[in-house]
Amino acid sequence: MAAYPGTETERRVPHETLESAVARIFAACGMPDACARLLAATLADADLHGVHSHGVMRVPDYAGRLTPPEGLSAVATKIAGVRGGVNPEGRPRVVRDAGAALVIDGDNAMGQIACDFAMDTVIERARRTGVAFAAIGNSNHCGAMAWYVRKAVAADMIGLASTNALPTMAPWGGADRIVGMNPLGVGIPAGSEAPFVMDSAFAACARGKVVVYNQKGHALPPGWALDRDGLPTTDPAAALDGLLRPIGDYKGVNVAMALGIMSTMLSGAGYGTRLGNLDDGPHAGRDGQFVMALDIGALTDLAEFKREMDAVIDEIHRSRRAPGTERIYCAGELEHETALAYRRDGIPLNDETLSDLASTAAARGVDLSDLLEAARGRTNLSI
Repeated sequence: MAAYPGTETERRVPHETLESAVARIFAACGMPDACARLLAATLADADLHGVHSHGVMRVPDYAGRLTPPEGLSAVATKIAGVRGGVNPEGRPRVVRDAGAALVIDGDNAMGQIACDFAMDTVIERARRTGVAFAAIGNSNHCGAMAWYVRKAVAADMIGLASTNALPTMAPWGGADRIVGMNPLGVGIPAGSEAPFVMDSAFAACARGKVVVYNQKGHALPPGWALDRDGLPTTDPAAALDGLLRPIGDYKGVNVAMALGIMSTMLSGAGYGTRLGNLDDGPHAGRDGQFVMALDIGALTDLAEFKREMDAVIDEIHRSRRAPGTERIYCAGELEHETALAYRRDGIPLNDETLSDLASTAAARGVDLSDLLEAARGRTNLSI
């Protein structure tokens, strides 16, 4: 997890207050209460773990996707593939069942609704079959992969999750945005140690991180982005107009392509530019994902596996540090500790995010006075 600059001086809001406020916004967009709460929980959870690129800064965009444009029916917007075409009442369902392999139709719901249903389904199926995989189509943006793989971890399983993404990268040596960063989440339970939770896109950073840096007026770390001509840049505005740099150069492009293919072509979703583009946005219902759950106990002794995981993580902790390194983290540990701190001190949100939440709520007649009151004066707390 890349730390965001300036969080130590930002306003803090309690996790529960933030989740409740965002749920009211989504309910006002026509989502059933349970779905609104789930969608809000996934975003607030990302902020809680310090992954603000996938947190409540997404609310204005999501609300726009859920609310049809003036004068257009939901059916018309779905056919046209324009902003506002997501089905707020979507109900995902299994449409193909091959035992351990499933295809799920997301019913054009928000991707969190479809993927949460899919992960719950494969966890339950894996209890009988040892492993289960679901390909999800007719879906939309689904947020952070960590949410789904942590569900598998909680069930003493190994979880995998991936999704397609709007093209933000070029093929290695190119300058056209035709490859998505297409993230992969992996969750592996441990014993006394925090679980191994990797949630990584195959660009050097999430585009949402570039948005946050641009909001705050901070330069990007070197190596994150390229300008529109494919040249390195640390200017977040030039990066937003240009390209994200792949992790590992051509290797990152290849992995992202493989995950994008698996996330889309097994369920009829839109690979690459078939999903849409950054200028016009995604076509509603063209996102695709996959999730997988592997029951550890079906293959080996669960208690021994967790002991071995603890030993692996401990070996990471005790390994020799390079000069200037205070501590070595295993995947997911920094986010885990951030969540503990933010539960205690509140979640930091910048003024632009708070203002966007207030404007989105006001446009839909939602009262956010509890959230804004909680944010007042809650700055400079210990992390």
